[in-house]
Parts: sequence; C-alpha cells; structure tokens
Amino acid sequence: MPDTNTLSHTHTGTWTEKEIRQQPVTWLRSLGHIDSIRRAIDNFLAPLLRKDDLQIVLTGAGTSAFIGDIITPWLARHTGKNFCSVPTTDLVTNPMDYFKADKPLLLVSFARSGNSPESVAAVDLADQFVPESYHLVITCNDAGSLYQNAQRSDNAFALLMPAETHDRGFAMTSSITTMMASCLAVFAPEIINSRTFKDVADRSQAILDSLGDFSHGVFGHQPWKRIVYLGSGGLQGVARESALKVLELTAGKLAAFYDSPTGFRHGPKSLVDKETLVIVLVSSHPYTRQYDLDLLAELRRDGQAMHVVAIAADTDAIIQDGPHITLPPARTFIDVEQVFCFLMYAQVFALTESIRIGNTPDTPSASGTVNRVVQGVVIHPWLA
Repeated sequence: MPDTNTLSHTHTGTWTEKEIRQQPVTWLRSLGHIDSIRRAIDNFLAPLLRKDDLQIVLTGAGTSAFIGDIITPWLARHTGKNFCSVPTTDLVTNPMDYFKADKPLLLVSFARSGNSPESVAAVDLADQFVPESYHLVITCNDAGSLYQNAQRSDNAFALLMPAETHDRGFAMTSSITTMMASCLAVFAPEIINSRTFKDVADRSQAILDSLGDFSHGVFGHQPWKRIVYLGSGGLQGVARESALKVLELTAGKLAAFYDSPTGFRHGPKSLVDKETLVIVLVSSHPYTRQYDLDLLAELRRDGQAMHVVAIAADTDAIIQDGPHITLPPARTFIDVEQVFCFLMYAQVFALTESIRIGNTPDTPSASGTVNRVVQGVVIHPWLA
C-alpha cells in the first residue's frame, strides 16, 4: 500500500488525483476504526435491528445519494432487513411520500461536508414525521452541521471518516468510496471488515498502479462526444456515479448517460452514434452476467458506437471479441466488492477527460454556477 505522505506528488498536481490515489489507504483506515468502536456501534444498532418493522433509509444528495443506490440491493438481500435508498433531494420536497409515522425509522445519512441544506433538513423532517426515528450519520467532516447535530442528539450515532476523505477537489472520490465501505462494514461486518476488505484495497491499488501517471487515459484518447455507462442491479448505481463524474469534471462538455443493460434497449440506445463511448460494467453474478454479455455482443454487432468497452473480473469469448479491461487477479469478488474496482477506472477517466478538454479538475465549473457544497437552496418549512 502507498505511503500517504507521498500522495501529494502526483502527475496532475491536483487534489482530485491525490484523493483518487489515497482511497485504498483510507478504506482500511476507516474499517480499522470501525473495528475499534464495534461495541459502541452495536449498542446503538442492535436494539433497532431487532425491530421487525424497522425502515432503513439510505440517503444523501448527489454522489452521496448514489451510495444507497449501489449498496441497498445487496444489503437488503444479505440482511433480510427493509433497506431502501431515497435521496435527500426527494425527501425534502416530498416527505409525505417517504416517511411513515407508524413504523420506526433509521435514517442513514451520507455527507462529505454535512452542510448541504437538504442533508440537514432531511434529518429534521424525519424527526417531525416519524415519532420513533433514529439516525446514523456517516460523514467526512467533523465541523459539519450534520455531524455536530448528531453529536448533540440522543437518537443518533455519528460515524466520522478519516479527515483526508473530506475531499478538497470538486468531485467526490475518496469520500464516496470510504463512506460506502464503512456502511457495508457497519451492517455486514461478517462479510465486509478490515481483514476481508484488504483484498478489495489491494486489487484497487493494483488498478491505480496499472494506470501509471494517468497520462495515457483509461480507454485511450479519442474524440468522443458522449459516454454511456451501463450496469445491472447495484452496478447501475455505479454507472450513474461514473456518468456524474464525467459531467462534473468536464463541466458538461462531454455528455454522459447511464442505464441498465436491459433498460438501455428500451429507447435510450437511440443516442449511440460514431462519437459515443459505451462502457459495460459486467456483473460477477453468473445469472446477471448473461444479460450484460447479451447487450455487450448486441452493441458490438450494431457497429454504431465509436467503442464498446467491457470491464469485468473474468473474461470469456464475448468480452474478448472487442475492447475490454480485465480486473487484476484476485479472489472471487461479489458485485458489492467489485464496485470499488470499477469506480477506480471511472474516476481516473473523468479526471483525464477533464484535463484533455482544458478544464481544471479541482474547480471545473468556470462559471461558478455549480459549487462543491450546493448553494441557493431554500428549505421551506413543513406545515401539517
């Protein structure tokens, strides 16, 4: 694993690159901390998880919301609990559609800064709507309102990420992945913990090492105007986050889209043309994988895209029949572990595309109309 003291010496000289490269270290640091406070976590969570009708809502704004999209399907299946993912941006506009007063609620809030107006308002609305509400705050900023409020609350537990994950770059990189790994370790410690997750950190480090100084690009350098990320199940959440990274760091100069492989056929495939790069994130589940490979083969037969690239842990004839990336050798990963590897490629691609078009990755919005912490949001009080 790299020494965190050397991480500032990066090819691009940006915070964004530093924060991409530090991730394998920050994951293990955070999971080691979770190990050390496991008793306190269990004292808070165990009584809640014994409630059969407990609703567990994973929430956040923007990238923080996509954490729930990525891990909720697996957590619900693995634990048998009622997990769902709802962005804070939906909770604040339509609380009456999501909060159920007759059921206990655990709201799991993800936040890099913890100062987004919707993040704070979602917690307040949950307490207002649900008599028996509880909060798990997973955040990267101990000075943020979300963390400070949780510290003062008697119905909340605040889990703080390593300080360096409070990303200084515009786009969330180490913040999303460290919060995501930490949430998995909180709810599924027998599968995701500091010991088992070292395999994920090592494989992701091998990916970063394989990309060298990032100057050659993940998929080469071509004059594409559009990129489409496709993934099934929780990997659709990865596809969504990957598309957002491109939009953010290129300030929209490279149009980015996402979908599931099966959903893409139902209309969205119309956008593919000779200036389009399509990335298929291939599932490790043998059943789901069949659908991913079906569309991969179809897109290549169509011959409409500039490139159709598969990223997969294991290869076969369909994958090898065109451009592809095979993850470095490792034990067999389930998809919820594999997502961290896929995100390494997506983050680096977004960074290199930002530089290619002449943007400054740490501050890509030259107009200032899009900000690192969202501004201009008016929170309207709920009047019953």
